[in-house]
Amino acid sequence: MSKNTKSKASSTTVKKKNKKISSKLLMYILPVVIITVLALVNIAASVSKHRMTEMATETLESSISNQADNIEAWLAENLTYFQTVKHSIESANPTEEELTRILDSFYGYNSNSPKGFYIGTTDGKLYKATESDMSDANVTESTWFKQGISRIAMAYGTAYTNEQGETVISATGILNDGSDVIKIIGADVTLNKITIIVNSGVKMSDASSFLVDTNDNKILAHRNISLVGTTLSESSQDALLSGAAKAINSGDLSSKEISDNMVAFSEIAGTDWVLVSYIPTNIILRSVSQMGFILFAVGAAAIVLIVILILFVVKRVIAPLGNISNNIASMSEGDFTINIDSSSNDEIGVMGSKVSDFVASMRSMLSSISQESDKLQEESDNSDRVSKTMFEASQSQAEAMRQLNDTVDQLATAVNDIASNATTLAQVVADTRENSDKANASMKETIDISQQGRRDMDKLSDAMDGISNANERLVESINKVGSASEEITNIVGMIGEIAEETNLLSLNASIEAARAGDAGKGFAVVATQIAKLAQTSAESAQNISMLIDEVRKLIGEAVGQANESADSIRENSELINVAVGTFDKIYNNIQTSNGLIENMLDDIQKVDDVATNVAAISEEQAASADEILATSENMVEMANNITKSSQDVADNSHELAETSQTLTSYVQKFKI
Repeated sequence: MSKNTKSKASSTTVKKKNKKISSKLLMYILPVVIITVLALVNIAASVSKHRMTEMATETLESSISNQADNIEAWLAENLTYFQTVKHSIESANPTEEELTRILDSFYGYNSNSPKGFYIGTTDGKLYKATESDMSDANVTESTWFKQGISRIAMAYGTAYTNEQGETVISATGILNDGSDVIKIIGADVTLNKITIIVNSGVKMSDASSFLVDTNDNKILAHRNISLVGTTLSESSQDALLSGAAKAINSGDLSSKEISDNMVAFSEIAGTDWVLVSYIPTNIILRSVSQMGFILFAVGAAAIVLIVILILFVVKRVIAPLGNISNNIASMSEGDFTINIDSSSNDEIGVMGSKVSDFVASMRSMLSSISQESDKLQEESDNSDRVSKTMFEASQSQAEAMRQLNDTVDQLATAVNDIASNATTLAQVVADTRENSDKANASMKETIDISQQGRRDMDKLSDAMDGISNANERLVESINKVGSASEEITNIVGMIGEIAEETNLLSLNASIEAARAGDAGKGFAVVATQIAKLAQTSAESAQNISMLIDEVRKLIGEAVGQANESADSIRENSELINVAVGTFDKIYNNIQTSNGLIENMLDDIQKVDDVATNVAAISEEQAASADEILATSENMVEMANNITKSSQDVADNSHELAETSQTLTSYVQKFKI
């Protein structure tokens, strides 16, 4: 690519979409402002939430403390009344009739104990007011009796269900009226009444409370009447009740959040009761949510106001930059006739002053460049003409040298081929002579081996004849053994017949001995022994006959194998005779081949001498051709270098002319 093309490509600029400084400042400042405002709003909301939670907890604890005080006062008031009645009865030392009248007099006097007072004895008697509907089939086994027998002063026990199916709490104690019978006095307080007291005592809006007996975790009072008298359990499906049960069982009665509820605990003095008060956290944080909404609204308004202020300040500060930016844009288009305002007394004014100095410097520089460009144009034209003439001459010289180099190259190639072929021929002849010597030595060794093989084959033929004769003698011996075994068989047969006859004779002798009676007993014993001996002889003869049969079979097999060996030996003898004849033919052929190889070795020696002389002459010619070729290549390379240098001079001159023209065109674009 020429410099003119490069300059045109570089002069093609891609217009970018410029952004204003005010937009960039807003892009950087606005997120920071928004994040800061949001962080402040979140911090304020978090602090407000924490403070509201603390205030609600304090209020809830104050409310439950007030409730606990009210319950304690109510219980103490009732217990004082119950204790007063107990003392009155103890002071009167009444009889049974008087005791009933006293109980009638206190019936209906205290609305918190609608059934009035009742007295139970260890012998199972129950004293109550006449109008009271209380009943107890087994006084001594009742819950209130067991609770009261363990204390002198009246006190409240755990909640229980009486025979009427009501869940009540009894205040009981031992009645010391001077009699010999232990009496327990009591008065029932209904849980419904306690529930009313617990629920009405809540002073915090939207809060609720319930009362729990820690002895058995029974709920004594609750806003939900169905839960009164039930057991508070950690496995309850109600998360609030389950969490409260865990806190009570663990003894942790500090205020805490349970199942989205703020919960406070308070123990009722003088009892094993715990008052639990709770309020949903969303009610506590309702005002915090409203405050957060207000804070976010204020933050949004603050962001808008800050953006307006930033825009106003940015426009006032960067307004002078607009003029400088326009002037710089004009300079980029080649207009240096501009005037720049540098009246501002800040950094922007300094920037304007320096840009003005730059414009003046560029005007002077462009004028000088224009003058030098004209001179450069004239000199480049002269160089271009000279370089063209030099290039044409160098091309002609290079072409001639290339033709000469091709001719020398072909000659050197031909000489090298001749030298290579001659060297190869000499090497082949030398290798052939060496192989022929080896073949001659191998052939002589083969002749010796064939002679030894022929002698070995003769020995083998004689050995096979001996083996054949020995095998025939073996067959004759085996046949004799067979004849002997047949004679033995006949003898054994005779022994068997003799044993049978002896056995018959011993049998007849036994019969005769039996007829003779006592006189023939000795003879009978001898006859018996003879019979046993005859039997043993017969069995031995039979065994010998069986062994002889097996021997005959083995002899027959041996005869068969000996006959097969004889046939095989005869066949091998024939093959050995054939091999002896073949060895004779091979020996004669090898002797003939040995003579031919000796004649061939003489001819190869003559060819080796001729090839050696040809190779030496060819190598000398190849060395001379290589020297001529190297000289020719150097001359061609020098001619090519001259042509290349001429081409480079021409190209440089041409590019110099184009550069001069381009420089002139660039300078002409500027206005000065």
